[in-house]
Amino acid sequence: MNHQKPSAKAKKSSKGIVGAGLLTALAASLCCITPVLALFSGATGIASTFSWMEPYRPYLIGLTIAVLAFAWYQKLIPNAFGAKKAEIDCGCEVDDKPSFWQSKKFLGIVTILAFLLMAFPSYSKIFFPKTPATQVAVVDKNNVRQVKLNIRGMDCRACSQTINLALSKVPGVLEYNTDYKQSSSIVKFDPSKTTRQAIVQAVNKTGYTVARITNKNQ
Repeated sequence: MNHQKPSAKAKKSSKGIVGAGLLTALAASLCCITPVLALFSGATGIASTFSWMEPYRPYLIGLTIAVLAFAWYQKLIPNAFGAKKAEIDCGCEVDDKPSFWQSKKFLGIVTILAFLLMAFPSYSKIFFPKTPATQVAVVDKNNVRQVKLNIRGMDCRACSQTINLALSKVPGVLEYNTDYKQSSSIVKFDPSKTTRQAIVQAVNKTGYTVARITNKNQ
């Protein structure tokens, strides 16, 4: 009995669907992956490069799930696409030993990787060094200033960690509390050792932008 192998066109189509699912998963979290890449490369200025993609994240996640669901549907229910009819019409059997790249095992690996990519924002902070909540310093409490920075471009924990890391390196910054959900950072500093301008410059060097700075009462 003859065995009919999947056509080159079918193989290409299958690989394309799987590849599309992986790419959309990557795109969905690229805005949060970039700060981590910036940290390891030392090019902190690129941290906010893909922050503009954040509004599209829900759509990209939905598209990824739809693409992978379709790929699994093709893999688990091939007869739905006329494979059985084609087998009967030609009097042959379809090869049931596909290559690794066409196998369920490979699709399973891609699916797990895709979901890890989509969930990246929830665990991205583990890639950042732990920043101290405060800098140990003896200062006159009456000489401590506090400001609120409104920052554009933050959209996940990785963004907050990037800002905190930058602030922790500014001499004279005593405390900082950055919240990406509020697009802001509350910073306490010793004006005898640093200035508001120096703090703003440190944040802007990460690629995120301080849109407004407001004095806060102690």
